[in-house]
Amino acid sequence: MTSEQLITRETITAFFTDLQDRICQALADADGMGQFREDAWERPGGGGGRSRTIADGAVIEKGGVGFSAVQGAATEATLRSLNLTEPAEFYATGVSIVLHPLNPMVPIIHMNVRYFEMSTGQSWFGGGIDLTPHYVVDEDARWFHAHLKAVCDRHDPAYHPKFKTWADDYFFIPHRQETRGVGGIFFDYLKPADASHKAELFAFVQDVGNAFAPIYTHFMRQNRDLPFGEREKQWQLLRRGRYVEFNLVWDRGTKFGLETNGRTESILMSMPPQANWTYDFRPEPGSQEERTLSLLRKGVDWV
Repeated sequence: MTSEQLITRETITAFFTDLQDRICQALADADGMGQFREDAWERPGGGGGRSRTIADGAVIEKGGVGFSAVQGAATEATLRSLNLTEPAEFYATGVSIVLHPLNPMVPIIHMNVRYFEMSTGQSWFGGGIDLTPHYVVDEDARWFHAHLKAVCDRHDPAYHPKFKTWADDYFFIPHRQETRGVGGIFFDYLKPADASHKAELFAFVQDVGNAFAPIYTHFMRQNRDLPFGEREKQWQLLRRGRYVEFNLVWDRGTKFGLETNGRTESILMSMPPQANWTYDFRPEPGSQEERTLSLLRKGVDWV
């Protein structure tokens, strides 16, 4: 696509609705037992979405694949972030996913791809994919990052190093001084310079979205039957607690959704079904838990 007319909000929204359909089908097929339920909703200020959730599957204990397309008056916080002093309208659409597996050997995964447009004429894309293993396995982390690098390199060789660093910085829990997981890619405010550039950016966002299902179904198939015991389950609950801390305290998407009077159930469907907080937990020296904590840091070169 090289014409601005082809890359409209309707074109982008249609891709995101189809992406949600395809990802839900791929996940349900890979799980083999869990099925998605759909909850269509409307936002009082304008627009709405489709929240699809899955629970008690063979692999996925709880997960959500949400689509939204909302519009209305931009909040004061949004206007300040864009250095705008006059009231303006916004349109935002995207797909957001978080999956919490039953088996601690299967990682948590998150993806978001989105498009934002202002009545002032500004528009941009954002998104990313990141992986949060309960136990870091080097081979799995390398495989994951290699696939994301391949997606980035098809569009711009500078994307992967830039967006990996951005993910390391974004998916970081300052009050714990640890990353949420092994990172991935994160990008925001990718603003098109012209019609051709908008087509290029949209093509990149499409590739990121399309990469999600093959990546996660790989981990579902590979790790679903790995053995685990009570020790691993308790560690999984602690790591889920860290996930909750990040999403509620630091995640910009959560804050934006709540600030714009989004649907609370849809915004918080990223929460795990259960999580634990153990006071001053110290992993056993030389354990896999200690090793995992040692790798939850910025700047690890997985590729």
